[in-house]
Order: sequence, then structure tokens, then C-alpha cells
Amino acid sequence: METKKTGTTTVGIKAKDGVVLAADTQASLDHMVETLNIRKIVPITDRIAITTAGSVGDVQALARMLEAEARYYQFTWNRPMSTKAMANLLSNILNENKWFPYLVQIIIGGHVEEPTLANLDPMGGLIFDDYTATGSGSPFAIAVLEDGFKKGMSVKEAKELAVRAVRTAGKRDVYTGSRKIQVVVITKEGMKEEFVEFRE
Repeated sequence: METKKTGTTTVGIKAKDGVVLAADTQASLDHMVETLNIRKIVPITDRIAITTAGSVGDVQALARMLEAEARYYQFTWNRPMSTKAMANLLSNILNENKWFPYLVQIIIGGHVEEPTLANLDPMGGLIFDDYTATGSGSPFAIAVLEDGFKKGMSVKEAKELAVRAVRTAGKRDVYTGSRKIQVVVITKEGMKEEFVEFRE
């Protein structure tokens, strides 16, 4: 059975006052570009979002699960679930299914109690970090993040760096788009989404 190659690039950066997530908007299947307008950053609550790399169906199923758990937590405890708690919950879900895994690599970011960023692999491995990247273009993106990141950077600086990292990956990874980038900024005020477009 022939396997079709797909890819993407998503990045996350923890800034002083928030978290920035960015992703390309191209969906590819082998040598074909299926669409240039897909959202790869999915809101879970008004303060937490995840990025998608891997199986779209698996990510959508996990997002629905996390949304339900977040609502149940809010109803039960009368306070929102923290990003750290949700990351640990997602890690447990992925680990419980490691023999029939969700084919995903996920970045989770949010600002509930404080800016929090984590990376999860399909087996449930969980790493909290200041910056991270996933997908086929991640080696290119992480090099840009490594060079440009500094502790305590502003949300504006983090946003510019995230866009640069995804765009650089798009120029070198054929499965990552470089014409339009989805950017989500999460601060204590809430979540804002925008799209940055480039002319080739």
C-alpha cells in the first residue's frame, strides 16, 4: 500500500505576557496542494488553543474531547481549567492510546493563570518549553526560533518571530505553505486570530 506524504509547520512561543501560535495554511497530499486556506490552530477554550500536525481526523477528535473536558471542569469547579492541567490531560489521553495511537504532534498554548506552552508527541510525551515547532518543516522553523528567541520578549516580538519561522520553513519544505500564515495570540485579555499573507 502506497503512503502519501503530507506535511505542515506549526510553531509556538511563550512571551512575557502571552503565547503566540503560528501555522501555515496549506494542506498537501503527496505532490498536490489540496487547499491554501486551512486553519491549523484550533481554539479549545477562550484562553487555550492547540496546533495540528498529523492526522486531521485525530486532531479534531482530540479537540472535541478536550472541549468537553474543559466545559465539565468549569461546571464542576466553577473555574477554568489551566493550560498545564489540559496539557497533562492530553498527555494521559495520548499515552492511554499508545498501542493504537492518535497520529498527531500537538503544540498546546494558553494563558489562564500564566503563559504556558507545551509540545506533545503521539505517545503522550509532554515537554513544557519557551518555544517549539512541529511538522515536516520544523527543523527549519526551530533554527529560526533558536536564533531569534529571547526570554521576556514581548507578544509583538514573538509574533514577528513566529511568522518568520513558519515562512522560512515554507521556503525550504515543499509540504509547508509560505503564502499565508495563521497567527493566534493568547493573553490574559483573551484570544486573537489573524492571517498574514505574502506575495511570492
